[in-house]
Parts: sequence; C-alpha cells; structure tokens
Amino acid sequence: MPATDTDKLLSTEFMARLDQLDLVSRKMLAGKLKGERRSKRRGQSVEFADFRNYVIGDDLRFIDWNIYGRLDRLFLKLFLEEEDLSLYILVDVSKSSDYGTPNKAAYMKQVAAALGYVGLVNYNRVNIVALSDKVVAETGPLRGRQKVRQMIDFVGKLEPQGSSHLAEAAKRFALANRGKGVCVVLSDFFDKAGYENGLRYVATGTYDLFAVQILSPQEIDPDLQGDLKLRDLEDDDLAEVSITAPLIKQYKTNLNAYCMSVKDYVTKRGGSYLFSSTAVPFDTLVLNYLRDRGLLG
Repeated sequence: MPATDTDKLLSTEFMARLDQLDLVSRKMLAGKLKGERRSKRRGQSVEFADFRNYVIGDDLRFIDWNIYGRLDRLFLKLFLEEEDLSLYILVDVSKSSDYGTPNKAAYMKQVAAALGYVGLVNYNRVNIVALSDKVVAETGPLRGRQKVRQMIDFVGKLEPQGSSHLAEAAKRFALANRGKGVCVVLSDFFDKAGYENGLRYVATGTYDLFAVQILSPQEIDPDLQGDLKLRDLEDDDLAEVSITAPLIKQYKTNLNAYCMSVKDYVTKRGGSYLFSSTAVPFDTLVLNYLRDRGLLG
C-alpha cells in the first residue's frame, strides 16, 4: 500500500503517542470561542468552582437555593470559565530551508504537523503559517480532530521558495493575527537582514513565544576542505574561499555565537528558545525536548 501524505509526516503509531499530550501555555489566554481549556477566571461553564455571597445585581439563576433553604442566606455559585487557546505555528519555507541531510524543510514540516495535530485533537485553534519573504500561505484557524486531514494536506504541500525576510513576513503575520496565543517559530533564523526585527513582532508579550532553531548536521559541522565556490541558496551569490582547519574552527565559533545571540534575544523577551539539529529524530524533539521546554505536557 503506498504511503499517504499523513504517513510521510506522521505515522499512526506516533499520532497515538501525541494523543497523550496537550499544549501547555504559561498564560491562560482568553479566546473568542468557548473551549475545553479551563481558566482560573470564574465564568459560566458546567464545572463548579466556588461560592461567594450574593450581591444585588448578580444573576439569580446562579443562586444556590439549597444553601438558602438551610442557612437562610444567599450564596452565588461560581464556575470555571472555559477558554480556548490559539496555537500559531510559523514555518520557515525560504530556500535556505531546503538544505542538508536530513533536510531542514522536511524536518520542520514534520514538527509543524506534530504540533498542529496536538493542538487539533485537544480542540485548540490552530493556524499554520508558512513564511519566507512574506506570508506564503496559511491554514487559517482550524479546530477539532476532523481538521487533521486538512492540516496534514496543507503542510505536506509546502515547498521551499523565496528569500528569508523574517521581519516583513512576521510583520504581516502580526498585523493579521492580533489575538493572543502560543506562537512557535520553526526556522534556521539565517536572514541577511537579521532575525531581530522579525522576532520583535512575535516577542511582544501578546504571544507565548517558542523559537525553535533548526540546522542541518552539515551546517553545524561542515565537512569541507580545499578551494571552493560556495553559492547562497537564496540569491545565488558566489563566494570563493579556501577552506582550512582554522577557518572551519572560526566558522563554528561564529555559528555558536550567532545561535547564542538568538537565544539571548528570545529569552530576554520572555520567550523560550530551543536549538536542534536535524540529526535529532523529530519525534525526540517533539516528545522530549519540547516537553522539557514546557510547550507540551
């Protein structure tokens, strides 16, 4: 039997393991629709929370008449308010993502599909947004397990395109999605214009931000030597370089400093940062690393 798009991204066995997980937001966020996530706020769900003394103007429907019969005092029943959680998954589909073995673009698509699946089966609102130099495509708000197929089809059809311009793409996303929620950014954060302006739009406090920087093993530990012409995947710029051991050492130092700068930028603004190589099985990233960072529980 040929493999389906779903099988290519998420196996049946892996989805069964994802069924045990839910999103964990550091903030209980008010949404526009009633959801299954219980808030600390008092509201009008069916789950009882507490009593308080009745005051003039309270809704008489919520008076506990049994207590009134016993104590001759009016108490109001309080209930946990149900709130929904919005999950935004921003996926870098610029041309630079189409690199490495295992391929970064394929890896990020699997992580996005896994997170989207967890969000949908727990009845959160899920919006997957593909970014390069602009918002390339997005699912729009999806909700419920019945939308899993639609989500998988969307992610499966994403193809690397365009140059990285996180600032412009993130700005467009932020202008179109002004609600609160959890925002996961999957990217290598290689952007000639810099990552700071782009992350600024999603590190405002409106979103519970998780920045996941994903690089290939060949980018982390390049196996190159001799005189080479290196071509930029996004704009075809060529650079002639003589690869030596000291140059490779300096490259690794610079790369580490760059990744640390992304981490510092995110954490100083209250977000969570995670680095991963595509050599790490994506299910390990989802089931272990993202749980350790507090995104899943």
